[in-house]
Amino acid sequence: MSRIAQFAMAAFFAAGSVFAMPAVSLAADQVVYSDQGASLCTEQRYLSKIVDRFGYQVRNVPNLPNVAISDFNLIQQVRYEPVAERHPIARLYCTANASLSDGQQRQIWYLIEGRMGFVGIGDNVEFCVAGFDRWMVYNGGCRVLH
Repeated sequence: MSRIAQFAMAAFFAAGSVFAMPAVSLAADQVVYSDQGASLCTEQRYLSKIVDRFGYQVRNVPNLPNVAISDFNLIQQVRYEPVAERHPIARLYCTANASLSDGQQRQIWYLIEGRMGFVGIGDNVEFCVAGFDRWMVYNGGCRVLH
């Protein structure tokens, strides 16, 4: 069998195994959002994603200062939207103050979406740091994530 055929067959079986088990990942993700909203906002895995993606943003968006997020403080949950018929994705809205490497404090808003990771596995994090949304992705003043 040629390498291309082997690769195609492996990809087919891998994709099939992902789609064959959605109930398992659904159940695990549902439990996470029960009554742990405030503690989810402080989880290091989400904060680390924000730090990494913010670093990528300041390196790749023109005319942004070359700073990094060094710490988070005053973290709090703003709103929680559980899974419902009208919105099938659980969303947790959080806010915090981000300490930047240049000594400034900036407000940050972030959203944790359940089951919105790669291929529906895991969670997704969207964030906006005040003054760093140069292309207005989250509207003026990061309003989309409030």
